[in-house]
Amino acid sequence: MLSRIRAPATKCCFQRVLMPICGSKVRYPRGLTAAELSIPTRMMAIADIFEALTAADRPYKPAKTLSESIAILHRMKRKRPIDADLFDLFLRSGVHLRFAHRFLSPEQIDITDITPYLDDLNGRAG
Repeated sequence: MLSRIRAPATKCCFQRVLMPICGSKVRYPRGLTAAELSIPTRMMAIADIFEALTAADRPYKPAKTLSESIAILHRMKRKRPIDADLFDLFLRSGVHLRFAHRFLSPEQIDITDITPYLDDLNGRAG
């Protein structure tokens, strides 16, 4: 359906990013594979999902806490719809906390230990 909508040449990259998961396969528009998505596009997908999960201004759902949002993204990392290495970088860099302290209510900020959601250097969850 999105492919039929006329959009400016500078249309948002999210049209190409994350689409519904069908069975065990992630389906991207226009036949792209995950490997064909650029690193910035994969990074923006993580940021966009995180923001959507934590947003309090959505009339159709309550805002999730930081722990709920990170747990959801961690499950997505395990199922491979998001880039595992970039998700780990997202947490290790602390950008999730900087975002939380700037945009979330204090009640949403309920986690500080991210180690259970990270892979060690051998690729195993910590």
